[in-house]
Amino acid sequence: MSVNKVILLGHTGKDPEVKEVAGTKVANISLATTEKGYTLQNGTQVPDRTEWHSLVFWKGLAEVVEKFVKKGSQIYIEGKIKTRQYEDKTGSKRYVTEIFVDKLELLGSRPAQQEASPQPEPYQPEPPKDDLPF
Repeated sequence: MSVNKVILLGHTGKDPEVKEVAGTKVANISLATTEKGYTLQNGTQVPDRTEWHSLVFWKGLAEVVEKFVKKGSQIYIEGKIKTRQYEDKTGSKRYVTEIFVDKLELLGSRPAQQEASPQPEPYQPEPPKDDLPF
């Protein structure tokens, strides 16, 4: 038995790149995950360590990403690791490892609405009345 499952929670590094491939929408985005630094017992400082992941979204998930995910968005994803090979312009073999996402959760606050919505007036108490019988 084997399992190919990735779970990541992080912040996006750029706005998604969305395109159509054979009539199907595909979105690509980079995701940063950071392990916090720490101090060893001898006083040595170990800095934060950030890893960058390439994410691929297909069909409906690509549409959600296109509408709601922007640079800096915090997201939770589940997916599978896939490595592909290609030749660059010089004929050298290159490899790219990507996460093909099959579950997405948008975290953090919602982005500001693009349309100006009317804001309610803040509550202001009425001034005290001097003619009270107290």
